[in-house]
Amino acid sequence: MSASNTNPFVDFRDVWLAYNDDLLARNDFAVEAIDLQVRQGEFIAIVGPSGCGKSTFMKLATGLKSPSRGSIRVDGQPVTGPVKISGMAFQAPSLLPWRTTVDNVLLPLEIVEPYRGQFKQRRAEYEQRARALLQKVGLADYEDKYPWQLSGGMQQRASICRALIHEPKMLLLDEPFGALDAFTREELWCILRDLWSERRFNVILVTHDLRESVFLADTVYVMSARPGRFVERRQIDLPRPRELEVTYTREFSDIVLELRGHIGAIRRTSPQAEATP
Repeated sequence: MSASNTNPFVDFRDVWLAYNDDLLARNDFAVEAIDLQVRQGEFIAIVGPSGCGKSTFMKLATGLKSPSRGSIRVDGQPVTGPVKISGMAFQAPSLLPWRTTVDNVLLPLEIVEPYRGQFKQRRAEYEQRARALLQKVGLADYEDKYPWQLSGGMQQRASICRALIHEPKMLLLDEPFGALDAFTREELWCILRDLWSERRFNVILVTHDLRESVFLADTVYVMSARPGRFVERRQIDLPRPRELEVTYTREFSDIVLELRGHIGAIRRTSPQAEATP
């Protein structure tokens, strides 16, 4: 399932992945026949049953895993190793407990080139950038607090800031809000919406939350049970900017139900697939 674009930012061409040579010899693939073209600045979401290969797809997109077959290009370049123009955030914020919030956000600039080589000389400038980003997500009074002094939602905001501090062209989010309560989750949807609207970096969001995918994404892809492949592509035509009120409309609910129907069909044909929350 692919979007028509002559110069896609993310370009998967018939990508298959088996995790080792033994599995490859048995044709036991985690994902198969992945064709995906994502245009510059597009926000996509990937949904599907647990264990279907969504996280495997993320590893391929970031260059953490190489395909067994097929090719991947990001920003016009073949992916042959870790993609330096990407940032990532996960369900667990994984902030270092001995570092303040602002120092946690600065961490990528300390370890990723070309920032690493000039970090000491430009620390004041980088710290100003980090504090401005934290203020933008509502953490203006918490920059110098430690992770244990922050709520789960605050920690996740800081994690997103850390993923964006080096101004990546692509942000990959793997269940980033899954552990949060419903109100905090929706608040962070709006924060992510605003950051994306301002900067227009590419976003690949993996989520089990169908409402989340429909509210945030331009396009939602449904992945089949293992071996994962894209079986549905749903363009989300709801106008932007989207406010939370849209989630209570009939149009929004119809799209969510449509996606749920696709996943239900996958589960009925694959009894081993786990339920999607």
